[in-house]
Amino acid sequence: MPDLPLLLVLIVLVALAFDFTNGAHDSANAIASVVSTKVLSPRTAVIMAAVLNLAGALLGEEVATTLGKGVVNPDVVAGSQVLVLAALAGAIGWNLITWYAGLPSSSSHALIGGLIGAAVAHAGFSSLNAPSIGTKVLLPLVLSPLVGFLAGFLMMNLLKLVFWHVNRHKANRLFHRLQMLSAAFMATSHGLNDAQKTMGIITLALFLFGKIDAIHVPLWVKICCATAMACGTAMGGWKIIKTMGHKIFKLEPVYGFAAESSASLAIMGASMLGAPVSTTHTITASIFGVGSTKRLSAVHWGVAGSLLTAWVLTIPAAALLGALCFGVFHLLGLG
Repeated sequence: MPDLPLLLVLIVLVALAFDFTNGAHDSANAIASVVSTKVLSPRTAVIMAAVLNLAGALLGEEVATTLGKGVVNPDVVAGSQVLVLAALAGAIGWNLITWYAGLPSSSSHALIGGLIGAAVAHAGFSSLNAPSIGTKVLLPLVLSPLVGFLAGFLMMNLLKLVFWHVNRHKANRLFHRLQMLSAAFMATSHGLNDAQKTMGIITLALFLFGKIDAIHVPLWVKICCATAMACGTAMGGWKIIKTMGHKIFKLEPVYGFAAESSASLAIMGASMLGAPVSTTHTITASIFGVGSTKRLSAVHWGVAGSLLTAWVLTIPAAALLGALCFGVFHLLGLG
């Protein structure tokens, strides 16, 4: 690692801590359904998710670029080296609140919200890259759960059409095996989209400190972020696993396969476009979509209210925390 100022070292360490909490908070995205259907034990599922989160994190940097220069204008915030630290503090604060409450909110949007709040506190709304926020943050925020729900609904109906003549017991045995593949796909796509967000925030910090000339993710940043997320995933997020795996809809292997596969395809597509979508939003909506094909009453729609509240509140709440943290750091003379 190159020679870094103390404040930048602190920012990198806090960013990696955020990545760790992201892995722990969002590990449920990849393994809730595979644990719920008893295809894998929690321990085995967590290890698998950790390894594949690590692999997925190294596969691209499109989302990292969006976080690095698609939320704030780097040239406008160039004078504020503490901005990234405030953004991370706000995001971690909101992550811990929702983690404690067992709500599967979005770590991605917590980070984006924290960054928006800190930037506005520093230089006003002119610091924001409004067109990019609109097309690559707010639009996916609305579309990702809709796409997840529709994809899950359609895939489950397609599977029913193809396997209608297969004995239920045989079908469950088949999808018991296939769900290991869909869970692996989900874990990889989670790493590809979510770990890149922290890569982007560290890259922005390196730019603000003049350590790089353009927003491009160094290799050491990729390796550190991928490792931190994998370690966090290995810790597990058991409250959230319980919410997603049991409280929304009682899953069978075929339903788990449909939910994971449809959500993974949506997340992979978004990652290629550089859109930092919420893996939480997408897989949760997919589970709702899959469950709806059985019968509407099979889905615990009451849970949707608390989940929707967390989704809607995340960006503004994290933005407020980010702005408050920026104010505190500024008063402390950190920059």
